[in-house]
Amino acid sequence: MTDTDLGPAALDAAGGAGAPPRLLLDDARLADLRSRLDGDLAPRWRRLAEQCDLYRRTAPPTEHPLASITYLGPAAANLALAYRLTGQRHYLEEAWRWISAAVSFEHWGRAHLPDHDLDAGWLLHGLSLAYTWLGDDLGPERSRLLRAKLALQGERLYDFAVANEGSWWSSSYWQNHHWICHTGLATVGYALGERAWTERAKDAFATVVDVLPADGSDMEGVVYWRYGVPWLATYLDLLQHAEGVDWWDRCRFLAHTFWYRLHQAAPGYEEIVDHGDCHDRRSGHSVALYRILAARYGIGEAQWLADTVADRFFWREAYESGVRPGVLPEAWAELLWYDAAVEPVDPATTVSPQAAFEDLGLLVHRTSWGDDATLLSFKSSPGGGRTAWETSRRLDAERGWDTLSAGHHHPDAGSFVLASRGAWLLVDEGYSNRKRAGHHNLVLVDGQGFAGEGRYHVYADAPPTRTADMVDVLAEGGFLHGRARTGRMYPEELGVESLERTVAVLPSGRVVVVDRGRAAQPRSWTLLFHADHPAEEVAPGPDDAGAVRHVLRNGRAGAWLTTYAPGAAGATSVERVVTDVEANPTSSTPDLVVTRRMHTLRVTPPAARDLLAVTVIEPFDAFRTGRATGAGGASGPVARLLPARAGVAVDLGAGERAYLAGPEGEIDAEGVRVQARAVLAAGEVTRVLGADT
Repeated sequence: MTDTDLGPAALDAAGGAGAPPRLLLDDARLADLRSRLDGDLAPRWRRLAEQCDLYRRTAPPTEHPLASITYLGPAAANLALAYRLTGQRHYLEEAWRWISAAVSFEHWGRAHLPDHDLDAGWLLHGLSLAYTWLGDDLGPERSRLLRAKLALQGERLYDFAVANEGSWWSSSYWQNHHWICHTGLATVGYALGERAWTERAKDAFATVVDVLPADGSDMEGVVYWRYGVPWLATYLDLLQHAEGVDWWDRCRFLAHTFWYRLHQAAPGYEEIVDHGDCHDRRSGHSVALYRILAARYGIGEAQWLADTVADRFFWREAYESGVRPGVLPEAWAELLWYDAAVEPVDPATTVSPQAAFEDLGLLVHRTSWGDDATLLSFKSSPGGGRTAWETSRRLDAERGWDTLSAGHHHPDAGSFVLASRGAWLLVDEGYSNRKRAGHHNLVLVDGQGFAGEGRYHVYADAPPTRTADMVDVLAEGGFLHGRARTGRMYPEELGVESLERTVAVLPSGRVVVVDRGRAAQPRSWTLLFHADHPAEEVAPGPDDAGAVRHVLRNGRAGAWLTTYAPGAAGATSVERVVTDVEANPTSSTPDLVVTRRMHTLRVTPPAARDLLAVTVIEPFDAFRTGRATGAGGASGPVARLLPARAGVAVDLGAGERAYLAGPEGEIDAEGVRVQARAVLAAGEVTRVLGADT
């Protein structure tokens, strides 16, 4: 071959009879893509070309670094796709420069499970795509070297998967390592014609698509959703192309998971709600994944979010995200997965601001889809979510396996986070290796959190009774209500007979939290409130005897936080401390450390067998100096606790009231007497939950 560029027709003819079958790119699709590069695909082509130019201006490592090399896989795929689309030989030569670096390494992965984990999965996928897209144009010697390396690494990964069936990622159906490694194995199997490898991956994913939660929620949290879920779509796309097998409708998780991601977007869409292991609050977007979910399921809102991220947030995501290799190397998928026929739809015009995801016990309330909205996200479920908890135990009992691997799911049942007016007020800790309930907005009992905590996988070896759940759910019409039952999560020696947290949010964004507990003997019950900045103590009003009041401020966001302990015999203790959390988010890069400092408010009523604490949160605009009408303000809160013979009653001002049931499911306060879990009122609108009628 000469060094001159080849036109598309000559390029295809040069493939020759010995070329491997092109994955994802048959002749008809190639012709269609090429015809649109200066049309609707022009922005996608520009992204791909810029990414390829970035590779030209940098260099692959000459020796295997201690850190991860996952980025070498998509580098090969991006450059190979650019060559196949244009026939410009410089893309082929640049692709080989990156491919040859990967081929030269004796092992893929150095710090953790060489050849047997994420590095191997990423590289097998990207280099196998490149192998089929470049075809015989690589030349005989280059093709031989690449094929031999792919065969060696594919065999190593396959052998590991078979030998470790029933443990770690080989059978961890709810875990990103499983999806990535099996997709890499499938891709190299299709590229080299190794049916045992493709069948292994197919059998594994046949279970995955059936056991993932049908509501689309992800126990690993948004960051690992962004990192792992694209691989589910990648595999289903590959399977359909290679075998003509369509599992898109079968996988109800993928069909619904965009809505989980949408509702876990902080107001303004740029940041995320960071339940679970989250490196930061920005690592949440995958334009490519939004594109294929829009294309396969006709979700206009996913197309809209992809456009919004691409136009407004992309480069901050690219350079501030703590997840690697990150969003930049997804250029090849952004182009292949774009479907111009799906019209973008602004979620603000179609989607309720309240949502409930039953599997994860996740409830989300926002006052609107506007950038300055108030958002609360509240969750409570068994380890891994209900489906994973129940299904893993069934599979493990039948096969003697260990399938759950919920190490990214925190001990956070009953916790919530709060954002308002573009800033965070109550927060989670992000990523942690030694996970603790005390890192969340939860209740400690005699200073202790959940049983089994203080390690990476809190739910490993947990007995089947150590579960939490979410009941009495209302999430519509501007109202949110849920009751998290978490008493079983605490060590048995504490004698916790029950502990539950009820959260109600009204249309204004005001929040009422009721914590009730009972223990076999008197205990200290400590309510935790974590924030990015210290809470400031404020003297309670004359009608709030015994209340503890603080104010939270962060930029424009502010909130009055008042805790009452009705019936407590004695003074409530208050501490303000600093909580530092440091973690290594990936064993493949041992020197990577993420840290978060939280300012923690600890509120402890006098020790007693029974806990009853009522916390009222009133968000306000910290930039306004006067009290907003009926909404509280910088000058003071307006909510007050009302007398109640049964249950809890709170007047939140501006016509908003919350009546929440006592242990017997009864409400009796100020003209409201009913068997119900909650009566929530805002002006002329009232919602009654669980009434006996």
